[in-house]
Amino acid sequence: MRIGLIGTGRIGRFHAATLAGLPTVTGIVVHDADEPSARATAQEVGAEYAGDLDGLLGSRLDGVVIAAPTFAHAELILAAQRAGLPTFCEKPVAGTLEETDAVLAATAGSTVPLHIGFQRRFDTGYQAVREAIGSGRLGWTHTLRACTSDPTPPPRGYIPGSGGIFRDCSVHDYDIIRWVTGREVTEVYATGANRGEDFFADAGDVDTGVTLLTLDDGTLATCTATRYNGAGYDVRLEACGSKGTLVAGLTDRTPLTSAEGDPWPTGEPHPGFMERFLDAYRAELTAFTEVVAGTRPSPCTGQDARAALAVADAASRSRAEGRPIRLDPPA
Repeated sequence: MRIGLIGTGRIGRFHAATLAGLPTVTGIVVHDADEPSARATAQEVGAEYAGDLDGLLGSRLDGVVIAAPTFAHAELILAAQRAGLPTFCEKPVAGTLEETDAVLAATAGSTVPLHIGFQRRFDTGYQAVREAIGSGRLGWTHTLRACTSDPTPPPRGYIPGSGGIFRDCSVHDYDIIRWVTGREVTEVYATGANRGEDFFADAGDVDTGVTLLTLDDGTLATCTATRYNGAGYDVRLEACGSKGTLVAGLTDRTPLTSAEGDPWPTGEPHPGFMERFLDAYRAELTAFTEVVAGTRPSPCTGQDARAALAVADAASRSRAEGRPIRLDPPA
């Protein structure tokens, strides 16, 4: 199959290399508004270069991968869908709920699949937690504890357009909590703090955030996020049930140190998200090729992405207003 790739920044270049290594992908066509970047990526992976979007969409493709900046997602999704091409797009569908709803309304009833990129769904640890909860092996779940901790902050210029820590960072935890439990979030309470660089506060953001979620069966979930985890990149999910607890992301590379002096962990921490989720990203794009081939449905729909963004929006409102925010059930 021939796959188009729109966007050749860091994640786009990674996706290009991943696609080039998949046996079912026989051709790749690359486009980016930054022509030198697109041409360089095409050369690196042996892909074709398209000078504009129409040229890419008209190059006999079977599917499209969108790795462009968030502000372009809505327009690109609609263009790919109009062309009848199964579409993979990195989260989010769009920067706001209103834009997201407009995209979903425009594609309602379409038979062209849309797959949104939440790569943790393809991590073996999170998949094991989902299986343990679904099978009842943990008993009834009473608490989930999720963390997403970056070792160092992103560049100053990234923060104003990021959407804030809840939309940019914790949204992955919100999505995975819905996915592993099969439950919906009914209430959100969030707070945050700034003890690092001033540019977070200057952009109306925080460098550390905490969210308390109430799920529709009464399960409680906490999600912590920070831009300052000097020990290394740390992403985990603890699922605590009446019969036991299971943790995703607890390996010999988890950047934790025992206060009792136990000699663990022994491995080097992951430097960032691409290294931590390398296998998950590959599995995610493999799944998309199966969506393109028609052998499986989208494993993360536009409605799934909207639900996670709704939680993130509620968290931002909660922090600003200092109160819990109730969520309506998904439509």
